[in-house]
Parts: sequence; structure tokens; C-alpha cells
Amino acid sequence: MNKRTLKNAFLEIEYLTDSLRISGLTPAGKQNLLADMSHQPPVSTPYGDFYFRGGHRLWHAPEAMPRTYAPDTGELKITDISNGVILETNTELGTGICKRIEIQLAPDKPSATLTHTLINDGLWAVELAPWAITQFQLGGTVILPMPVGNVDEAGLLPNRNISFWSYSRINDPRLSLRDDYVLFHADALPAFKMGYFNPHGWLAYYVNGTLFRKAFAAETSTRYPDNNSNAEIYCNEQFVELESLGALTMLPPGKEITHTETWELFNGLEPLPENIQKALQTP
Repeated sequence: MNKRTLKNAFLEIEYLTDSLRISGLTPAGKQNLLADMSHQPPVSTPYGDFYFRGGHRLWHAPEAMPRTYAPDTGELKITDISNGVILETNTELGTGICKRIEIQLAPDKPSATLTHTLINDGLWAVELAPWAITQFQLGGTVILPMPVGNVDEAGLLPNRNISFWSYSRINDPRLSLRDDYVLFHADALPAFKMGYFNPHGWLAYYVNGTLFRKAFAAETSTRYPDNNSNAEIYCNEQFVELESLGALTMLPPGKEITHTETWELFNGLEPLPENIQKALQTP
């Protein structure tokens, strides 16, 4: 795998040049926070082998086989920009979708903006949603802010809706349900996944004294995949994923849809969660 890096005085972002992946997110003076899955065997599809590789990737939801797993390995179109880079794949066989990630590194703080784009190069409209997935090493704690307050004046209607996948255990010992946020301790146990509509528009992961937060748009007037989930987590014996999703859209031929995340890193915030409230304020 060929790699290049973007860096400032606060962090380094490593990306691949032969697969649409961000393979490294390293705070200054620390180790890479992202999971390395380069040892994992590929998933076989009618369009070729899909390699997870680890790190950060762009998919399109809802998940389906083989559409979601169309290979994204191969020479990328790479365009250098000020404080960043644009990475673009060839059009996927079978789906007609082209993927693009623009990485813009902040010059003066540990932050980056990632703009994810799906382009329909096919001949017919496709219903999909941008799906930004970041795989981290195990050993930390995921922080999921929950909806709070009434959705109607009298407080008669439900204000939150959590979706669990068939393999998720409701009594999973890693899961801690609270009124204001949910904590998930990323230990190596069987697979677990949950999703929900997150009106705060951020997810966070605290590991080895560093807090990572990704922020994204949360639109109440649109529709999201997976029972209207714009935020999801997945964990297994090897990694934990923080996932944000864009609006579910019928994308016509020749059109594109974007989904933007802002990444921020915070250090010196032990212990969790008492001393990280300032960092966790909604952007």
C-alpha cells in the first residue's frame, strides 16, 4: 500500500494512494488512533475483492451485498489543494457510483474537515446516502449524545428511537445507557451495532488520553437510512467504528451528494467523562 501524509504542528493524517482510505490519525507525540485491518482477508463480490484495510472509508447506505462492497482499490485521482488533498476513485463496477473525499487540514489546531461526495455516473437514479465510517483501535469509550427534552409542548410524544441489529445484545456489558448520553466501552467481545437519530450532530471516542470528536449535519426535515439513523456505532473483536450518515436521497444520473465531517482532537481530558464536558459541547 502506498501512503502519503498531511500534517501540522498538532496532528498527522495518513492516506492511501491506491485505495480510498485514511489510514492514520496521529496526534502530535502519540500513536495512530485508527485501526489497521490490512491483515484481514478480502470479501469476495461479483465485482471483485473488497478490502477493509482499516482507518476511515466512504460507503453508500443502506448496506447491501454486493452493492456496498464494490471494490474501491485501484489508482486514485489525487489533487493537492492548500492544506489538503482531494482523493477520487474510478466509477464502481455494478453501481455506477464514483466516490470522492476532500481532506482539509486546519493550519493552526488539531482539526480537519472531510467532505465526502458520491457521484452517480450511471444511467438511472439510485437511492442512497453517504456513509462515513471511522475504525478505531479498541480500548477506549464511545460517547453518544442522546436527544433530551420534549418534542411536543405537553411531553406526550417519544423523543428518541434506538435501533439494534439482530446480533446486538441488549444486555451487552459494554453498553451503558444514560439519559443525556450513551457510553460504549470498546472491548473485544462479539459484534454489536446500534444506530439512532442524533440531533446534536457529533460522536466522540476517548482513548489513551485523547478525545476524538466528529461533527456532522443533523437535519430533522430529511430521511436517513436504518430506521432514520444518522449516527451508528459498530464494534467487534478487532475494532470499533464511529459512523455518520447523510440524507437518504434519490440521486439522478450526473448528480452528486455531499456529506461533511469536522474532526477534532482534545488531549489532557482524564478522567472520562467528568472532565470532558467542555469538549463535548455541541459545535
